[in-house]
Amino acid sequence: MQAIDSYDFKGKRAIIRVDFNVPLNEKFEVTDDTRIRAAIPTIKKVLEKGGSVILMSHLGRPKKNNDDKFSLSHIVTAVEKRLGVKVMFAGDCMGEKAAEMAKNLKPGEVMLLENLRFYAEEEGKPRGLADDATDEEKAAAKKEVKASQKEFVKKLASYADVYINDAFGTAHRAHASTALIADYFPNDKMFGYVMNGELKAIDQVMESPARPFVAIIGGSKVSSKITIIEKLMEKVDSLIIGGGMTYTFMAAQGGKIGGSICEPDQFPVALSILAKAKEKGIKIVMAEDALCADAFSEDANTQVCPSNDIPDGWEGLDIGPKAKESFREHILGCKTILWNGPVGVFEMDKFAEGSKAVAVAIADATAKGAYSLIGGGDSVACINKFGLADKVSYVSTGGGALLEYMEGKELPGVAAIRK
Repeated sequence: MQAIDSYDFKGKRAIIRVDFNVPLNEKFEVTDDTRIRAAIPTIKKVLEKGGSVILMSHLGRPKKNNDDKFSLSHIVTAVEKRLGVKVMFAGDCMGEKAAEMAKNLKPGEVMLLENLRFYAEEEGKPRGLADDATDEEKAAAKKEVKASQKEFVKKLASYADVYINDAFGTAHRAHASTALIADYFPNDKMFGYVMNGELKAIDQVMESPARPFVAIIGGSKVSSKITIIEKLMEKVDSLIIGGGMTYTFMAAQGGKIGGSICEPDQFPVALSILAKAKEKGIKIVMAEDALCADAFSEDANTQVCPSNDIPDGWEGLDIGPKAKESFREHILGCKTILWNGPVGVFEMDKFAEGSKAVAVAIADATAKGAYSLIGGGDSVACINKFGLADKVSYVSTGGGALLEYMEGKELPGVAAIRK
């Protein structure tokens, strides 16, 4: 494995897997360019050292080729604005035009391939199968895509002399552009700055955290966070549990939660987590009160209730004032802070104050010397919404990849570079 800082890019074409899966509005304008900005240092490093750049990414989940809604042509202007260099658009990621453009690329030049997922070969999964397809038909279709995937990867690799993976958000997928292509560059493959930064930040939190170490786990479902909670219980000194998960824990202990979101099938898991925490001496902090509403709406009537005594017809949509204070006090007493998942329905301003209070507390703790890592799509959206991204130590670009890496799983996109 090569290191980006010491590699000689002079006269070489670098194909970089970036994560330009950015949100677009109805006019196809980029509404959040965080991922584009994150990729700029890696691109600039190649250009400054005399190389040229071929950018490749996916955008959304297109079901067919050449669906304009998912075309990367929409983001060219946004990339040029941040990079300060003209970006040539290939119009496809396969075909003679893309190959010719790559072949003629001169040092200092940048080109962008069209959405990789316009081809089923990127993910290696067949498309267009009928709902009633037989197992034999599914197996045959999968075999066909896998066979053509080899040519797809070979073609992408032929464009360049060196491969850089800088897309942490897709590192947990064994896709053509994130894992398989690396085999064509046995001596010329490396991580970009985004990947290096992500791995370093997560390793710091999981392997050598300053203590006390608190993990704030939010979101709506216990079922989607079981593995990460169990893994974190081997590392942390305390857990703050917020969001919709709170009500599953409250109900499991006999609490009354009204119409709040709840997973009754997860009651044994919730009770098991509480028992393990007690056994290990891990402090569990949960919201003692909740901001409740009589409808899932910005216009709903609200009242503050104990989290374990919510009237029928009401549901908890944010943490209450006592919880804000106890969460803040606990966060300020910690030296390492991991935040994954909001503690309320932050998309509605009326129920965003709890998540904002958590974000402000993390920023204040960071200012006093704590190390803070924000990870997971909704937590990142939170920290950006409140304008506090530059007040924390690290904001991860990965959602599923972050959780899987923390859970100790080997990420295909990481393993492909390291082997």
